[in-house]
Amino acid sequence: MATNAKWLIVTLPALALLLATASSARAAAPPSQPGAIGRTPPRLSYINGEVSFWRPGAQDWTTGQVNTPLAPGDELYTATQGDLELEAGTRAFVRAWGDTRLGLANQEPDFLQFTIPSGHLSVDLRGLGPGHSVELDTPNAAFTIEQPGYYRVDVTPERTSFITRRGGRATMRPATGQAVAIVPSEEVVLEGETVQSYVAPELDVWDQWNYARTDHLLESVSARYVPPDVYGVDDLDHYGTWRVVQTYGPVWVPEAVTPGWVPYSTGRWISDPHYGWTWVDTAPWGWAPYHYGRWVVVDGFWAWAPGPVVARPVYCPALVAFFGAPGIVVSAGAPVVSWVALSWGEPVVPWWGPAGFVGRPRWAGWGGPRVVNNVVINRTTVVNVNNITVYKNVTVQNSVVAVRQDHFGARPVEEARIAQVDVHRLQPVHGPLRVAPEAASFVAASGRAARPPETMRARPVVATRPLAGRVGATRNEVRQESPTVS
Repeated sequence: MATNAKWLIVTLPALALLLATASSARAAAPPSQPGAIGRTPPRLSYINGEVSFWRPGAQDWTTGQVNTPLAPGDELYTATQGDLELEAGTRAFVRAWGDTRLGLANQEPDFLQFTIPSGHLSVDLRGLGPGHSVELDTPNAAFTIEQPGYYRVDVTPERTSFITRRGGRATMRPATGQAVAIVPSEEVVLEGETVQSYVAPELDVWDQWNYARTDHLLESVSARYVPPDVYGVDDLDHYGTWRVVQTYGPVWVPEAVTPGWVPYSTGRWISDPHYGWTWVDTAPWGWAPYHYGRWVVVDGFWAWAPGPVVARPVYCPALVAFFGAPGIVVSAGAPVVSWVALSWGEPVVPWWGPAGFVGRPRWAGWGGPRVVNNVVINRTTVVNVNNITVYKNVTVQNSVVAVRQDHFGARPVEEARIAQVDVHRLQPVHGPLRVAPEAASFVAASGRAARPPETMRARPVVATRPLAGRVGATRNEVRQESPTVS
């Protein structure tokens, strides 16, 4: 890849002016179509030590992979020396450590529900929208959080402890008895049917680390250049640089990529119960640039362009165009699935979703110009998907990535490259991918990993709502809070 890029470097005042100009497009951009693409899933944003992951449909627990988007029914387990972080919002973090089993039970637009049968969990909410709540389900009680604060849960076979800090309040619903309000700086301890209340203890090392990490994440420089509510922004600070080009405005250039690297070539496709085929990149920075914005080439460099700032960014499982096989040459003539990163202004054509949504060009969450077949179109123009035949990035050397169809979603694609591409013969896929997931498609890593102990796996929890992803759960696996018991 060329190294003589002539970037337009600007000072911070000039950049601020450019961003102000870009933000003026925010008002002109139409709002995202309601429910067009959907909710942002919690992101597995940090792993240290041994962390395992399981999704319904998988054969077994596998090693956790950073950048995995979680879906209801997913479970995580940290071994004795392991800890993890979930990004559940740009100002909301869920962290676990040391022999903890954590499950995502439900996700709705205004509600997140986690299960903690055993272990240690902290929820650091620096912001929580009006009417939004987070529920933590433990064997002794369900705890509902409805305002910002710092919350900690410690669950052992003998007891459950719940602590509020930094102005946090919660409602406790024990397995038996009435709901109880928990005030700021309070610790509630449940042992069997006994409930005791104390003043919250001093911060320990784990709490101090949580405070410091969140403070650091909220100081990201990259947050100046991307829309609000985009996860993974801090990672961009550490693995690339921001520059400004006249055509695209602020763009981010990854550092330390291998020669010949292209977007969507180092990772894996996994099957998501809501979004279908979803890209999980192995790069530590591989969240925001693969679920928002577009990829462009400037003077030989790949750069991620978030586009003009919009008020409501919209998550996508990937921003690529898929192609059929006629333009691809592979060994043994095996059927292939191929794709390329969308370029500036190009629409995503959903391969997931209900009838009437799948296969229709979408620009939801994109604040820049709309481009079809390398031509800027009016925002009110109705586009027939069958007329979309040209994608700009296919002309970039080695930009189209392909794998054998029987390998798609079953293994990493970092070794998959194309011997030859005839761009004139590529046939865009304008609908669902004709690839069925297998057991290996539900996880982002290969090989078995530590399982939670059987005693931990069998512990039921108290919940105020049914646990999604637990279809067929037996009576001793889940206890739902009164008036219904399951």
